[in-house]
Amino acid sequence: MTTASAMELKIVRAESLAPDIRRLLLARADGGDLPGFEAGAHLRLRVELPDGSSKLRDYSLVDLPNGRTYEIAVLREAAGDGGSAAMHALREGDRLELDASANDFALAPHAEESLLVAGGIGITPILCMARSLAARGAAMELHYAARERERMAYSDEVAALGGALYLDGGDPARGIPLGPLLAEPRPGRHLYVCGPRGLIGAVLDRAAASGWPPDRLHFESFGGAVALGRDRPIRLELRASGRTLEVPADQSILDALIDAGLDPLFDCKRGECGMCMTTVLGGTPDHRDHALTPREREQGKVICTCVSRASTPVLVLDL
Repeated sequence: MTTASAMELKIVRAESLAPDIRRLLLARADGGDLPGFEAGAHLRLRVELPDGSSKLRDYSLVDLPNGRTYEIAVLREAAGDGGSAAMHALREGDRLELDASANDFALAPHAEESLLVAGGIGITPILCMARSLAARGAAMELHYAARERERMAYSDEVAALGGALYLDGGDPARGIPLGPLLAEPRPGRHLYVCGPRGLIGAVLDRAAASGWPPDRLHFESFGGAVALGRDRPIRLELRASGRTLEVPADQSILDALIDAGLDPLFDCKRGECGMCMTTVLGGTPDHRDHALTPREREQGKVICTCVSRASTPVLVLDL
């Protein structure tokens, strides 16, 4: 759901929260009021890369709307394309182009209670959710894991909201006790998880094994396709080229196309930009992207091949 259109933003504060995480406060460059948003929303910003090109990148909003500033936190990725490094190099007074803001990770409107799970930089949308729920006195439970204490951004804010903190060294099995936490999918309870793919996969697999209904599981990934225990191989039929591919359960459709020597369009590989969107001619997509509209997902006529899979054994694409 898009909530704001293009505008120029100015950085009014930039500071480090952890060795590899930088917080940016953004205001309208023209001094006007910022559009409101709901918890779980993100900004799509145009980021200048070291080679002189620019790409759109999504950053979750951390604080509640106040009309004056937007708050984001950026993880610097050493193996990235330079976008996060460029964001870390920004200083007060620098400007960014806001392409749009949208929300593909919203709180369920009729949830009776919310279970919030975050790992690493995934705390950004989860903290906004927790703040929103606390502001209206809604029932919630908050759990946050990170590799090391010094890399745990917003730990004080999480603790102030009654959240539990865990240090897992990068291994989900050593952090949040998922077994007891997810053992009872009480009616009206919704689960939200954001963070590394390993954590999201572990949480969703455990929740499914514990009987959580799929419509009460909500997740957002910053690291590309999430492999779930329920995933099965896909027989991919490419109608235009007349080829058939077998996609293993732990490989994305996009990577299978690339490995087969094809030249599919793609950019972010995180399900955000929609560049890899492809027409579906047969089978049922299992949508896991953040680019398609609810109507497009319901119609099942297109798929983002970088993160989404199929709920049927065979998927036919117009490639």
